Amino acid sequence: MSALAIALHALASTVWVGGMFLAYVVLRPSFGALAASDRLALWQRVFERFFKWVIAAIAVLLVSGYWLLFVTYGGFGGAGVHIHIMHLTGWLMFLLFFHLFFVPWKRYQRALAANDNAGAGRWLGQIRLIVAVNLALGLATAAIGASGRFWYF
Repeated sequence: MSALAIALHALASTVWVGGMFLAYVVLRPSFGALAASDRLALWQRVFERFFKWVIAAIAVLLVSGYWLLFVTYGGFGGAGVHIHIMHLTGWLMFLLFFHLFFVPWKRYQRALAANDNAGAGRWLGQIRLIVAVNLALGLATAAIGASGRFWYF
């Protein structure tokens, strides 16, 4: 079961962090050539699909992560420092995402529904900032997870 849990954990983190990388590094600069209204509508369609995957990834990360922590490592006492760091950064990422989802994302959708492109653009800027922070945290967490068992303290 631990092998399955670690595989699911790795896949869920790849979906989430990889999706943020695609959105921030590839799509964002590519959408710049579009008219503002087209760009805003396209981001709405992208995020509607991506956020469903993020919520699923978070569920898988929580279940698989706590399975590994308590069943494989026997709890926090049996986990290495890298596991504790991943636990912290993971929760920071979850909290940032849920803030993004329930505040700027909902306001972005309301602004678009009201044809308020200027307002939607401001909320898209907030979303972009949170995605940038979460992408940095996600990349750091992946590096820590991949290298942590080789740390010596």
